[in-house]
Amino acid sequence: MDEGAVNTRAHDAATVRAPGAVDTGSRRGAQRAPRRSSLSRDLTILAIVGVLLISALGAGWATLYQQFWGPSAFVERYVGLIAAGRAADALEVPGVAVDATHLADAGLPETASDALLRRDALTALSDIRAVGERIVDGAVEVTIGFRAGGNEGASTFTVEQDGWRGILPSWRFTESPLAVIDVTVRGSMAFEVNGFTLDKRQVSPLGVDAPPLDPVALLVFSPGLYRVSVDTAIAETTGADVLADEPLARVPLELQAEPTAEFVSVVQERVDSFLDDCATQQVLQPTACPFGFVVQNRIANLPTWSIVDYPTVTLVPDGAGWAMQPAEAVAHISVDIRSLFDGSVRTVEEDVTFGLDAEITVLPDGSASILVGSPEG
Repeated sequence: MDEGAVNTRAHDAATVRAPGAVDTGSRRGAQRAPRRSSLSRDLTILAIVGVLLISALGAGWATLYQQFWGPSAFVERYVGLIAAGRAADALEVPGVAVDATHLADAGLPETASDALLRRDALTALSDIRAVGERIVDGAVEVTIGFRAGGNEGASTFTVEQDGWRGILPSWRFTESPLAVIDVTVRGSMAFEVNGFTLDKRQVSPLGVDAPPLDPVALLVFSPGLYRVSVDTAIAETTGADVLADEPLARVPLELQAEPTAEFVSVVQERVDSFLDDCATQQVLQPTACPFGFVVQNRIANLPTWSIVDYPTVTLVPDGAGWAMQPAEAVAHISVDIRSLFDGSVRTVEEDVTFGLDAEITVLPDGSASILVGSPEG
C-alpha cells in the first residue's frame, strides 16, 4: 500500500468525532465571552454609581455651603440674631461694630449714640430669607428679605471673605450694616423708641445743655423697624415708624408731641387759680393781673372782684415748650362811686371782658413753669 495514502486515511480517521464527543477548545471560548460581557457591564454600573455619588456629594456640599457656610448664610445669621433680640451677639459679627472714624468716612455724625444697640430697643423680624446673591468687584452682595411690623422689606449687604476656618470660609461685612436715625422731637425732652425710654440730654454729646429742638443721632441695627413716640405726663403722641433698611444710611424723623389731657387740666387749674388770686385784690387795677377798671370819680368803698367766665385753655406747640392760645374771660366788679360834682354815691356792677394767655416752659426735672399774662404783655 502506498504510504501517502495510509497517512491520509489516518488523518481523516483522527478528525472523525465519536458520537457524543465534545470539543473542549470551543467550550472554553464560549465560556470566556459571557464572562467578559458581565465584567464590562459591572464596571459600567460601578462607573455610573460613582458619577451619581460624586454628583450627590457635590450637590450636598453646595446645599450645605449655601445654607451654613456661604455669604448668604452669614448675612442670614446676622439678621437672625437681631430678630432673636441678641443685640450683643449681633455687634460681635465681623464688620458690624463702628467707631467715630467709620462714621465720619460714611458722612454720619461721629457722636451718634449707641443707646439703641440693645435688646430692649429691637423690634420683631420674621420670614427672614436670602433672595439674591451676586459678585461685585470681588465682594458679594447679599439681599435679604424679611417682614417687619406686618410689612415686607428687603436689605442688601456687601460681604467679603475673611480667611478660612479649616476648610470653611469666613466672612465679614465690607461696610457696617448699622444705620443712623436723626430724631427730632418737639414738645418733649423724653421720648421712646420701640418702648425704650430716652432723654435727649442722655444721648446728645452736649448733655444737659442739649438744645431741645436739635435732632439727636442714634445708631440702630438694620434691617429694623423703629417706632418713635412720646408718653409723658405732659406730652404724648401716637408715634411714627421709621424703617432702617440700608447700611450706614441716615434716616431723619421729626415728631411733634401733643399735650396730654392731664397737662391741659393742670394749666387750666393754674390759670383759674391765678385769676382767683387777682380777684382777691380790692383795688381798681389788681397788680400783675390782666383785668382792671377805670373811674373818673372817687370810690366810696373798696371794690370787690369775682370771675364770671374763666378762659378755656388750649395749648399749642411753642418751640421746645408750649403756649396757651389767647382766650377771653370775664371778671365782675362791684364798687360804690362818689361823684366829684355833687357827692352822690352810686353802686357800679359791671362785667369786664379781658384777654389772657400763658407761656409754659418744661423744666429739666419734667415739671412745667406756667407764666400767665395778657396777650399785650
